[in-house]
Amino acid sequence: MKEKLRLVGPVILLAALVATAWCLLTYESEYLWKVQELNLFLDTPLFLKQQMVTSGWLLTWVGTYFTEFFYHQWLGVTLLCLWWALLMWVTGRTFRVPVKWAVVLLIPVAALLVTDVDLGYWLYYLKLRGHFFAATIGTTVAVACVWLFRLLPDKFFLRQLFIAVSTAVLYPLIGFYGLVSAGLMAVLAWRLEDMRLVGRIVATVVALLAIGFLPLFYYNYVFCQTSLENIYVTGLPLFVLDKETADYYIPYYILVASLVAMAAMYKRGRQRAVSRLWIWAGCQVVVLAVLVFGVYQAWYKDYNFHKELRMQRLMEDLNWEGVLAEAAICDDEPTRSIVMMKNLALFRLGRQGDQMYHYKTGAKASDTPIMVRMTQVVGRSVYYHYGQLNFCYRWCLEDGVEMGWRAEYVKYLVRCSLVNGEDRVARKYIDMLKHTRYHREWAERYERFLGDRKALADDKEFSPILHLMQSDDMLASDNALVEFFLMNQFLYTGSNDPLYQEQAMYSALWSKDIQTFWSRFFQYANSHQGQHMPTHFQEAAYLYGQLEHQVDISHMPFDESVVNTYKDFMDLAQKCQGMSETQMQKVFYPRFGNTFYYEYFLIRNQKLY
Repeated sequence: MKEKLRLVGPVILLAALVATAWCLLTYESEYLWKVQELNLFLDTPLFLKQQMVTSGWLLTWVGTYFTEFFYHQWLGVTLLCLWWALLMWVTGRTFRVPVKWAVVLLIPVAALLVTDVDLGYWLYYLKLRGHFFAATIGTTVAVACVWLFRLLPDKFFLRQLFIAVSTAVLYPLIGFYGLVSAGLMAVLAWRLEDMRLVGRIVATVVALLAIGFLPLFYYNYVFCQTSLENIYVTGLPLFVLDKETADYYIPYYILVASLVAMAAMYKRGRQRAVSRLWIWAGCQVVVLAVLVFGVYQAWYKDYNFHKELRMQRLMEDLNWEGVLAEAAICDDEPTRSIVMMKNLALFRLGRQGDQMYHYKTGAKASDTPIMVRMTQVVGRSVYYHYGQLNFCYRWCLEDGVEMGWRAEYVKYLVRCSLVNGEDRVARKYIDMLKHTRYHREWAERYERFLGDRKALADDKEFSPILHLMQSDDMLASDNALVEFFLMNQFLYTGSNDPLYQEQAMYSALWSKDIQTFWSRFFQYANSHQGQHMPTHFQEAAYLYGQLEHQVDISHMPFDESVVNTYKDFMDLAQKCQGMSETQMQKVFYPRFGNTFYYEYFLIRNQKLY
């Protein structure tokens, strides 16, 4: 019986890791893909030197190395779970956690899991590189150092000296976690039976002095790029943007508190047998239930966030049909990023003029306490695919300087340089990606376009972009409002390219400005003579003709369905007089939600982000 009970703890730990891996792979596949896209590890000495300008550099260097394995999500998750398994083993050995209570080793792991899955839109703004692995690696190294401290003999003040030396070594390598290690050693000193009172006091004083003064020393003489207010938290993500969001630090508080508690409850000696099995089993269940509930509550489960990630991944593969399939299944009001990606997919497939309003529209704000702009979410890709390369390039550079270089940024810098004919610049970024593990093949695939404009023009990715680049180049500011700026660019910048004129028409529908619409409508009609006029263009022309009577539409060949739908819409509007706009939306949407008539009258004041 005793031997069987000894197996319960390890089985629970293994089952927890397997369940965690399954949840990550099942529910966060696109999230993990995006994590590695917003990561960049280069196998060059310069990249290593760039990390060594601030304390905690080892975490960012090793963290970015392991993060790149999320290119294959199963491999990245396996490595992460192996790290957690190592952490639990080291923690158990360091603090002599009884096997029968091994379940408590899941507490720091649960906290570390939450630090990775509670980010949401912070994923786009975090400046700490290698975040997904950094806390796990830092904690593992810190606890392992405490283990070495415990194994040292209590002679010649070796333990006290070890605290000072280890903190001096660990702080530049793992930052905050080196200070945590010193604090844990100070706590453990009061629990080690072979230490005398003087040794315990000296150990505590040395730890406090090391924690208080070593960061200041390194700030003044070694790491000049670390800001003074952050010297004690290097290696931790800084959740400060437009305001500080302190709730994101709660898992780190739990992580440190759980380790301190294990150190404070350290006890040497043989384990006592379980006297009352039902009490022991009940405690196991309670701990597991609390951990599962806590992780579930903290796990970021926003519907639109995950929808955006799936659509971005499909866009990266130029799978426009897949993008539309995702947009068609929308159980919540979509964000403008979702709407923009849907419109782009329809435009690339040549169906926007007939199906643009066949999908749910909206402008739901991102579910996050920070102000999220479309520029960080899909702005770069939207600008790129609509031929606004200067703004795609600009945001890649700005965000690269602000948040650190990432594989996604470098890929768009390659694309923009190729389309602009800047082969030497493109070569620089291609050579950079060749120093990565998983993006080398991507770089070699795009390398074939260097110096070959014909291949570029014939390529299914680049060809539409070249058509949309017919406008005059200019310097302007988008004020981080991607959609507003982009629509106005097409509205007020001229081009004779038929594909450009088509996009200008969509922008005219978006603006709901009648005069602008007519000028673009006739220009589009002249450049598409002999072609069937898309349904939504007809709906707008017929509606504006009936409302303003400034243009004679009597000779225009409208589809019968367009005319009949308009009449039915107006008949229903007469019957619904006195209703509020919200009430009318519920009545009109089932029949007319896929028309420009509904868009014009019942979709108003949508916010732009």
